[in-house]
Amino acid sequence: MRLIIIVTTCLALLPSLATGFSSPGKFLANTKTTTNTALFAEGGEATNGATKKKVMVLGGDGFCGWPTSLYLSDQGHDVIVVDNLSRRNIDTELGCDSLTPISSMETRVEAWKEVTGKDITFVNLDVAKDFDALVTLLKEEKPDTVVHFAEQRAAPYSMKTSKTKRYTIDNNVSGANNLCCAILDADLSETCHIVHLGTMGVYGYGTSGGEIPEGYIDVTLPGGREANILHPAYPGSIYHATKCLDALLWQFYQKNDQLRITDLHQGIVWGTNTPQTIKDERLVNRFDYDGDYGTVLNRFLMQGAMGVPLTVYGTGGQTRAFIHVTDTARCIEIAINNPPAKGERVEIFNQVAETRRVRDIAQLVAEMTGVDVNFIPNPRQEAAENELDVANRKFCNLGLDPITLDTGLFSEVTEIVKKYKSRCNPKKILPASFWNKKRAEECAELDPDSIKIDVDVKEKVDA
Repeated sequence: MRLIIIVTTCLALLPSLATGFSSPGKFLANTKTTTNTALFAEGGEATNGATKKKVMVLGGDGFCGWPTSLYLSDQGHDVIVVDNLSRRNIDTELGCDSLTPISSMETRVEAWKEVTGKDITFVNLDVAKDFDALVTLLKEEKPDTVVHFAEQRAAPYSMKTSKTKRYTIDNNVSGANNLCCAILDADLSETCHIVHLGTMGVYGYGTSGGEIPEGYIDVTLPGGREANILHPAYPGSIYHATKCLDALLWQFYQKNDQLRITDLHQGIVWGTNTPQTIKDERLVNRFDYDGDYGTVLNRFLMQGAMGVPLTVYGTGGQTRAFIHVTDTARCIEIAINNPPAKGERVEIFNQVAETRRVRDIAQLVAEMTGVDVNFIPNPRQEAAENELDVANRKFCNLGLDPITLDTGLFSEVTEIVKKYKSRCNPKKILPASFWNKKRAEECAELDPDSIKIDVDVKEKVDA
């Protein structure tokens, strides 16, 4: 495909935005580049003026994969969702469904066609196991981009038992390796771009001694030699370890086979629905509230809306990076439209909007909902307190104006909770996975039966 690219840029100062450090800090990007990129190519244009591309979304049935698939389709791209529905099977295993009633994939794609007139193809395939089928699919479809979400995404679940640890390694690492091998076997290395959803957890928390750069860090080697190397890995769970191993695989396949790869180190996702998923009840995104799969802010918002004291682990001094699920989809498309050239090193973005300390978020939600904050023993092996300063200039320079934490936006989540409150199982709220025996012993007195939904809140919700 022949592309003519016209780019105009202008710099503008961003207003200062408070981050979640113990003292307000600077916004992570001091300047913003507004980019107006026109891409002209055979095959037409997407609705935003960029090239219409064929995009294969691996793991497109999941919490991030589904809204991203809809967003890309809405933007005019040709979308193929590949998923083995493993996350739905894990719901059955854990005895805890999504708070929102999610439709089957068949119903989802039919509803999208009905509402928008746009087609999304669904293929049931296990990327980690069905290698030959993956190669065949790639040969048939010849996607311009493969977006790789198809990994077990929960750190607590990855630490639950030896079985879940082994599954997470087998699924995530084998899937990443299979994807690279399949692209080579399908003879797509010249044309196909991999976009992988990674995690900020590959860096560790508070170990850099300053701002965490985007993937690569300047170092001084023995003898005074200066170099720019891949940031050292410091995983905090088996899940995070698989993302570190993925990162090394990307480096190898880029160096050895010149695959074009973008790795997105994403913060903790919050929110539920997007402008696309609210178009029809059958398109609703999943909402996880349990101790294994519920992300921290969504858990707090659910608990607050149900009148349950917020479950803050340890001191709540953990500082983490956050991003709204709508921005996840937007960032994916920015990455799709800005692939590295063949031969260039793996492109790495920090996919975050801002950083906040967990206890500060808890206080924000508590003030909004009127519930108490309950500090409980931490099931995780992690530092009780940490600072976190993260660079996110690349996405901002490519036009992302990120959604930041705002109590006005919290109402979207709390309304979802109120609507589907009858589907909540309060016994699933407390943590059920522990990093080691010591953490399990410290949490032994946590009683799932002690969690009760406040009757007054129920009545207010019903009213």
